[in-house]
Amino acid sequence: MRYLSFRTATAYESVGAIVDGHIVDLAAMLPDETSPDDVPGLRSFDLEEITVLPLVPDPTKVVAAPVNYFDHKTEMNEDAHIDSLGVFLKAPSSVLAAGETVRLPYTDRRFDQEGELAFVVGRTARDVAPQHAGAYIAGYTCLLDMTMRGGEDRSTRKSFDTFTPLGPYLVTPDEVGDVSALRLRTWVNNELRQDADIAELIWGVPELLAYVSSVMTLQAGDVVTTGTPAGIGQVRDGDRVAVEISRIGRLEVAVSAANAVACPTRGAGRGPRPPDEVTPVRER
Repeated sequence: MRYLSFRTATAYESVGAIVDGHIVDLAAMLPDETSPDDVPGLRSFDLEEITVLPLVPDPTKVVAAPVNYFDHKTEMNEDAHIDSLGVFLKAPSSVLAAGETVRLPYTDRRFDQEGELAFVVGRTARDVAPQHAGAYIAGYTCLLDMTMRGGEDRSTRKSFDTFTPLGPYLVTPDEVGDVSALRLRTWVNNELRQDADIAELIWGVPELLAYVSSVMTLQAGDVVTTGTPAGIGQVRDGDRVAVEISRIGRLEVAVSAANAVACPTRGAGRGPRPPDEVTPVRER
């Protein structure tokens, strides 16, 4: 099943399931406690009638995996990957709905796109064994980990408002099937920048959830994103970025530098150095 959060033209907000190309309003199927005599009914909308809202509007945390593909480790000239780095947190306020606009905050810093597979936690998880990880996953989605390059703390560089677009759909594990068989691709405008198999993750989904839940308690609705493959590159005002994952969907956003200012911190030129040119997509 595929789910999304939405708003109608009348400002009605709800969660829906995609059925035969229409959005079935799940809230309308629940009893109304204020009107117990009303019988729940079936109400649906066309995709053209709604605005997509943030898939998970208020996660308690967004947990991200640094350097979880070997080809990304190579392109960034990193001397370590996830098994030495652990994970980091992104501000929940950075979450952005599909179809919205990433806002670049500074005029004098480099910003890159990073396409990723993410999963949403379905129930409280603590010290979960890898073989039991699937029981704690509500579903999978597409995510863009927008990033400012430099020497500031990783969480700071990735936590600006609008820097975690995700969605548009939450796809349940039964519909996704074998996660390792998924393919991820990212475009900036019409340029294919990233093309990777999820099977290439250094830590796969079970290992990642197990590790994160050994560090912190995960709550229902928390987002865990699995890291980006090679092909990161600079994005600029006016660009359009899309990440597509087979059997999950396609997430698209615009990029704007409107109201950007000079950066007040001095991290430019420090930290891991990204390639000057986008790493070429490998032939398949």
